[in-house]
Amino acid sequence: MSGPSVLSEFKSRDPDVEWIVTAGRQQETLRGVVADLCRHLAETGVPLARMLLSVRLLHPLLASRGIFWRRGNAGCTEQIDRGHDILSADVYLNSPMRPAYEEGRTLRRHLTGPEAELDFPVLKDLKAEGLTDYLVLPMRFAEGVRAVTTWATDRAEGFSDADVARLGALMPVLALLVEVHLRRELSSTVLDTYIGGDAGRRVLSGSIKRGDSSVIKAVLWYCDLRGFTPLSERLDGAALIALLNEYFERMAGPVKAHGGEVLKFIGDAMLAIFPLAERDAEIACNAAVKAAREALSAMRAYSVECVACGRPRLDFGIALHLGEVTYGNIGAPDRLDFTVIGPAVNRVVRIEEMCRTLDRELLVSDEVAKHCAAELIPVGRHALRGVGETVELFSLPEPMRQSDAAE
Repeated sequence: MSGPSVLSEFKSRDPDVEWIVTAGRQQETLRGVVADLCRHLAETGVPLARMLLSVRLLHPLLASRGIFWRRGNAGCTEQIDRGHDILSADVYLNSPMRPAYEEGRTLRRHLTGPEAELDFPVLKDLKAEGLTDYLVLPMRFAEGVRAVTTWATDRAEGFSDADVARLGALMPVLALLVEVHLRRELSSTVLDTYIGGDAGRRVLSGSIKRGDSSVIKAVLWYCDLRGFTPLSERLDGAALIALLNEYFERMAGPVKAHGGEVLKFIGDAMLAIFPLAERDAEIACNAAVKAAREALSAMRAYSVECVACGRPRLDFGIALHLGEVTYGNIGAPDRLDFTVIGPAVNRVVRIEEMCRTLDRELLVSDEVAKHCAAELIPVGRHALRGVGETVELFSLPEPMRQSDAAE
């Protein structure tokens, strides 16, 4: 018997448990869960006017995600993501969410009448919206409170005791459903952060065996720092990591903004691709050159800051090449790396090595240059180390000498 039919046949004396196990489990997103749950509760007697599901994320940029539902909003939800700075902001420190998250406390506040208690700033705002009763319920997972729900009504008499008991009883089983979605989100986030978005999607879709691969055509990006070894001898570990992060941020940001995929950081080098799967060579090559120009501009500005503040200036090279690569899993049986290999990868690395020889920050192969709308100038044919033929290289027309970077 198929999964959906089994779920549809599940029966419980608790209509909320039955809804979560049947309709709720078939929702693909937390936004869908919140929207349909609130609709179910409202249709079965809970006088909901507003609901919030707040979840803590394990994410390099985001601390939490809030999903809001408001009655009368056509059943739709609103999603608000918060960065890590929210945890030290007054809007969190002075909110009823904080004791719920940090102490696991349940809070109820009447917003009108003789029992009204407006001891958090947000409660005054809720009262001004016409709400009368407010309930905060933490959601416990195996590792503690990782989510909090808030419920509000505008009914004159507020929630009944039966409403409060019903919402409280809902938390343990709802937590199971929310935790499934958070685990899925965590898997996607970790893969996206550590191996890249496209590679992560391939892994989640089943490309997990050693040797799983495909041949793709892509513009390859390879950049590397100059003089990194002396820097690593002069700087302590924390300063060196901070410097690398500044450099990689200015390289990876433009790559991602123009549709590229950062595959890996190799010490002080970075390998990225602009696949041609859903675009032609002209679009991919121009996107890669635009990303390189933005990275160069960002690094020039950073070099000026470094000189002004007495920090080490960073010299580097960027190379772009177009070719076919094998894209997939390689490595040991139980420790794999999703990457690209092939002669085109060797060429882009060797082209980057020529940046120092030719005193250029950007070098582009003729395979990329012939597709570019941007003006590029030839810098001659050159023999690449380990490559049995000469390759014509191009660069930008404006002065791009590394010695000019901080001027």
